[in-house]
Amino acid sequence: MKDRSHDEAMAELFRGDLALAAETLDQILAEGDQAELMIALRQMTSAYGGVSAVAQAADLNPTQLYRTLSDKGNPELRGLTAILKAMGLRLSVRPIDMA
Repeated sequence: MKDRSHDEAMAELFRGDLALAAETLDQILAEGDQAELMIALRQMTSAYGGVSAVAQAADLNPTQLYRTLSDKGNPELRGLTAILKAMGLRLSVRPIDMA
C-alpha cells in the first residue's frame, strides 16, 4: 500500500463530502487564517479536478489560478467566489454569535 500525502488525503475527503469542504472553509474564515485558507483551497482544487479543470469552470487563466493559490497568493473576492462556485460552494456572511 502506497502512503498518501496529507494533501492527497484531504483532497480525497473533500471530493467525497462537499459539506465537509464547506464547513472546513467556514471554520478557517471564522479564524481569519489566510495561509490555512490557501492550503485548503489548494487541496480542494485537487479534489475538484486540479488547477486546469477548476480554472476552466471558474473562467480563470490557469496560470492566474496557480498564482492565486500559491503560498503568497491573495485572491480577490471575484476570483475567490469564482473558484468556490466551480467547486459547488459559495461565500456567505453570518452574524457572529456574541453570547
